[in-house]
Amino acid sequence: MISLERKVRSALKKVLDPELNANIVDLGLIYDVREDLGEIEIEMTLTSPGCPLAGVIDQRIREVVEPIRGVKKVVVEIVWDPPWSTEMMSDEIKAELGLD
Repeated sequence: MISLERKVRSALKKVLDPELNANIVDLGLIYDVREDLGEIEIEMTLTSPGCPLAGVIDQRIREVVEPIRGVKKVVVEIVWDPPWSTEMMSDEIKAELGLD
């Protein structure tokens, strides 16, 4: 059986960064996903501290995670340490964006 945490991580791949049009997992924006009795804590960052689309990304995360069976609560925590850099991107996304 697939763990709830794994289902959440998979669902997060459906969330696209609106500016880069790439999913937030492969962009390296998700730092951690923790699950405890149906409460999901997602620790993530953004590409820049002044990102005007933070609310859009948060809303989209909730739209894909909350419907997962077993999820009772979703907490999204945005952190700035460590700071995000293109080094955190998957090789596939780097290639797609011409950064390899």
